[in-house]
Amino acid sequence: MQKSAIDTGILLETGTNELEILEFYIIETMEDGREVKNYFGINVAKVMQVIETPNLEPPESAPHPSFMGTIPLRDIILPVLDLSVWLELNMPKTNRDIVIVTEFSKTVTGFLVSGVTEIHRVGWGEVIPPTSVITQSTDSIVGLVDKNDHFIQLLDLETILTQIEPDVKEDIMVSEKEYKVLVADDSATIRMMLEQQLTRANFKLRVTNNGDEALKAIMALKRQAEAEGKDITEFVNIVVSDIEMPLMDGFSLTKNIKTDPILQKLPVILYSSIITKELKHKGDSVGADLQISKPDLYTIPAQAIALIEGTSA
Repeated sequence: MQKSAIDTGILLETGTNELEILEFYIIETMEDGREVKNYFGINVAKVMQVIETPNLEPPESAPHPSFMGTIPLRDIILPVLDLSVWLELNMPKTNRDIVIVTEFSKTVTGFLVSGVTEIHRVGWGEVIPPTSVITQSTDSIVGLVDKNDHFIQLLDLETILTQIEPDVKEDIMVSEKEYKVLVADDSATIRMMLEQQLTRANFKLRVTNNGDEALKAIMALKRQAEAEGKDITEFVNIVVSDIEMPLMDGFSLTKNIKTDPILQKLPVILYSSIITKELKHKGDSVGADLQISKPDLYTIPAQAIALIEGTSA
């Protein structure tokens, strides 16, 4: 089974606030011996293919308990992670297990799961923000999709890889002037990373959890600016947003900002683990000033300063 972004129709019309997800499941053996299916989903655009289990045995020197080893796949060496270990699910291993091969954040990784079900097209407005009651891990679960008889838990694979192999960059440009930035991201890990970097760069932050929350925040700032007879830039200088978020994605957030006569002057930086040529076109079409991949998040402070000041980073 192999699906590309174009094959599955992930290149949806700009501004539709939709995505396509691959639904898969992990079987969990309960203490009483029952086996329960836990359903998860990831963006189809991150999926290269699905392969049979390589039946790996984790090496004793594994850098993380979920690391199962590597296998050759075409012209690359593919690291394989046991997703059930990360999610703390007691998954029985069988010869029917599969590995979902993903490519994002300039990295190709395999994730061992019990099986796949189907592909769903959903609107971000249908995605319910995560709750600790339903999900196994609120750090790596960014939303829920209600399919009537079960919930699909949307996984933030970037958070998993970041916590397994943190990539720390120390060179941060510091602005002489304190600028105000509105950040939108559904991942607590990424929000914390951006908050640390932007604070060190002398930015004052307003942090939101998704595009819908960010839009409400910036519209409130717009009303405050109008009420006080001030320019919007006295309240916010730039918007930095993830693309994939519950309720409203980064494309729709940007479109709302760039079609508003008052807010359109604000620069918008979009980032994602899947900035392909086609997806970059979508960002350009809604007016994003800059789009970067998540491995390059450490460049955001310098890029933000350059956009605000009208210079080149």
